[in-house]
Amino acid sequence: MPCRVIFRCEFCDAEPDDETQKSLEHLLQELLFGQYLDCEPQNWLVWTGNGIYGRAMYSCGDHRGELKAHLREHYGTLGWHPWAMGPHPVRFYRRGRVKARQRLKPGWSSRWSPTV
Repeated sequence: MPCRVIFRCEFCDAEPDDETQKSLEHLLQELLFGQYLDCEPQNWLVWTGNGIYGRAMYSCGDHRGELKAHLREHYGTLGWHPWAMGPHPVRFYRRGRVKARQRLKPGWSSRWSPTV
């Protein structure tokens, strides 16, 4: 059954336009941890979170600074990730679903390794 993910700014409940919505949906497929990502064309900022850095968070272009201040206040003592300085371009070649799938051999689980 088709579904649509609804993204909202954490601070003003604004929703992205159609192009930004597609960019945000594409970012959901990436396997990232504790990184900021710029999402164009409306200049949204995405915090990937995960693990000790909480959940993923989204802010519109007007509230980018508030998102960074919030994350630095709550997670700034846990590591360097919340203190990263911009710009935060999306580089899908670094890692993510493509690299993760390349590491897996067909038919093998990522959690199981064969014993020799």
